[in-house]
Amino acid sequence: MLDKVPSSPLPDQKSRPSALSQTMMMRSSGQIGHDIRVLRQSRGWTLTELADHLDRSIGWLSQVERGTSEPLLADIRKIAELFSLPFSFFFSSSPESEENEHIVRANSRRIMHDNATDLREELLSPDLGGRFEMLRSVFGPGSRITAPVTRETEEAGYLISGALTLTLDDQTYDLKPGDSFRFAGETMSWANHGKEDAVVIWVIAPPIY
Repeated sequence: MLDKVPSSPLPDQKSRPSALSQTMMMRSSGQIGHDIRVLRQSRGWTLTELADHLDRSIGWLSQVERGTSEPLLADIRKIAELFSLPFSFFFSSSPESEENEHIVRANSRRIMHDNATDLREELLSPDLGGRFEMLRSVFGPGSRITAPVTRETEEAGYLISGALTLTLDDQTYDLKPGDSFRFAGETMSWANHGKEDAVVIWVIAPPIY
């Protein structure tokens, strides 16, 4: 749901120690290569373009996406920063289990937080595979998207609580709890004019995270 525009220059690596300590309490999601491929394709980038951003070879990136090679922590940090995702997105706090392919426990969701718009999103899908992804999106009071976005996706949602204003092309809709929506390809923007969080279950096909 976030505006997927890569951030400009990658920050330095001074914060690596905290990232390392973080991974000690987490395990790889097991889908890092697949997740990277989905993220790259959602931006319309070629292998060459992403490899250039990462200062890596096309061959190395291809191996990572196919799961035949594991990226270093420094590589994962660069990828996370490039796609404006937290480092922890590529890791899970849940123990290794056969259920992880199908089940996401409430305390092990992968979380994304956009400080610019005060939007917090939790990935409800086990991974970025499949034809769609499901998110729990929490829009902070007074928050709004920084600029309208247009995506080649089909999206739908259900407002659980709060109030959300959704604009599709030139039509504006004020949503209340229990309301739902669907759109495909329209230019979209949103705003929470209320004084409490607006919580939406949001489905996007194909996945963009």
